[in-house]
Amino acid sequence: MEVLITGGAGFLGRRLTRKLLERPTLTGPDGRAQPIERIVLLDVAAAPDLEDPRVGCIVGDLANPALLRHAVHSGTGSIFHLAAVVSGQAEAEFDLGMRVNVDATRALLEACRTLAKPPRCVFASSVAVYGGELPETVVDTTAVDPRSSYGVEKAIGELLVSEYSRRGFVDGRVLRLPTISVRPGKPNQAASSFASGIVREPLNGERGVCPVAPGTRVWLLSPREAIENLIVAHELAPERLQGRRTINVPGVSVTVQEMVQALERVAGAEVAKRVEWRLDPTVDRIVSSWPGAWDATRARALGFTGDADFDAIIRAYIEDERPRFAG
Repeated sequence: MEVLITGGAGFLGRRLTRKLLERPTLTGPDGRAQPIERIVLLDVAAAPDLEDPRVGCIVGDLANPALLRHAVHSGTGSIFHLAAVVSGQAEAEFDLGMRVNVDATRALLEACRTLAKPPRCVFASSVAVYGGELPETVVDTTAVDPRSSYGVEKAIGELLVSEYSRRGFVDGRVLRLPTISVRPGKPNQAASSFASGIVREPLNGERGVCPVAPGTRVWLLSPREAIENLIVAHELAPERLQGRRTINVPGVSVTVQEMVQALERVAGAEVAKRVEWRLDPTVDRIVSSWPGAWDATRARALGFTGDADFDAIIRAYIEDERPRFAG
């Protein structure tokens, strides 16, 4: 069986690829375990060589139907749709966000529609689909009301995956992921980028700028748990979803001030002092519209997991990316 990962050159795409390479099988469209014969990474840039002959790359525009006809074929049994224009960039570049986050998702689902056996498709959505007047804890029945272009685009993607699944064109699963923290590498244009930067940069001996108020509450998940949950979603038998394709993934609810306090506990006061508070009204507006906590009872019953606390998230990052800080 062939597995397609859109956004495969990105951090989560590469990490998911490594995790899949450790597995002998995935559940195929027929519900039976099948060997992973090939993993195709589709992105606008080439993925780094993962040094495994089972991994191939396709570079190009995901919204290009001709490219998708090449990437999605009769051997494609599984798709992880991670490709997206991130929140800050989607807000600044409306046409680009709509093209990548909406048009490309529809084009991918249309390519799946041509297959004789509908592939399993895991779609990475976001907390950004929520907004407006929210309860203290979001529940499964809380209405989607996004207040950013990115949130609107992800909400449209959720509906598309659910509808194509209802019609039998794909076997889709939608994960509303918390903000992923801590990401390695450089800051990106996501409004949530600070949630990694105020840990990553201080550990690097640099200033980490926080653009939101200290009391802002955020819903977070480590990269480790994000990858595990993507695979859990893929492996779920469709009847367990009971027609509800969208799942609110467990996370950690924490204020930004509490994040910095956790950094001090884990890495010391001198590291935590490198966090600089500098309010950015645009970022603050976007992030403040997102829920800070939600009820993940259904997700946990289905086998999804979250981190114990933000201290554990920092320690996981240090173990995976900054081993010289460990111990």
